[in-house]
Amino acid sequence: MRNLVAILALMLPTPGAAQSVATTRTIRAGAILGAGDVTVLDQTNRGAYRREEQVIGKETRRILYPGRPIARDDIGAPAVVTRNQVVTLVYDNGALTISTQGRALSRGGIGDHIKAMNLSSHAVISGMVSAPGEIRVGP
Repeated sequence: MRNLVAILALMLPTPGAAQSVATTRTIRAGAILGAGDVTVLDQTNRGAYRREEQVIGKETRRILYPGRPIARDDIGAPAVVTRNQVVTLVYDNGALTISTQGRALSRGGIGDHIKAMNLSSHAVISGMVSAPGEIRVGP
């Protein structure tokens, strides 16, 4: 019984161990977070970042307010494609590669899924931002 109590005590979080990252000031959407913009709070929130290095260099997706933990959806990779930017749409399937021009319908960072309009056919398609000015579409 004593061993069970000791094991359970080790499994419980210790005071100060649970942390969340929050901003030190109000930060507008589209800003890149720097070391002076964030601090670590002695509280935990589900879905919030826990270490400063996880958020530094990321772009804010919405306004962030001081003292509020930064959630996973609040930030992302810095945008390398902007809304209405002419981009290269690339379809790559083994030996077959097709590329054409398109227009991005939203902003996105590398790895983000966004929609674009094919400038030749005017079809709206979804793809993943793979590089600055490039969206991969298809399989």
